[in-house]
Amino acid sequence: MAEMLCFDVYALNLAFGRIYKPLLDPLGVTYPQYLVLMTLWREGDLAVGEIGAHLGLDSSTLTPLLKRLENAGLVRRRRDTKDERRVIISLTEEGRKLETEESRIEGCLVNAGRISHEEKLAMQELLQKLTTHLQAGITA
Repeated sequence: MAEMLCFDVYALNLAFGRIYKPLLDPLGVTYPQYLVLMTLWREGDLAVGEIGAHLGLDSSTLTPLLKRLENAGLVRRRRDTKDERRVIISLTEEGRKLETEESRIEGCLVNAGRISHEEKLAMQELLQKLTTHLQAGITA
């Protein structure tokens, strides 16, 4: 398995999960919920489909996650007045307050990763390139 890039990415994902969990548990959110919150902090109110496009998730995955965030009092769901088929997600005051934790959490991750800013940017560029090619169906 040492030569399998997919295994390295999988192992990295598990390692990220182990780092994020103790940082997010006190906030009462999971990593996927945190990603939704981060998207809303950056973009503002969004339709479910728009959140899905940002995160690469479909609505069947997002809907239960958003319901849990709503039950926790962190987001509000409402029908778009112009198009009843669209559900708009917005942060509550409690959801906005959690944004103050983002820099602390990201700082902990940077320290845990022990890579330079330049290495981080280079890695992100390569991973984004790989993701784009894989999503486009390029296998060669």
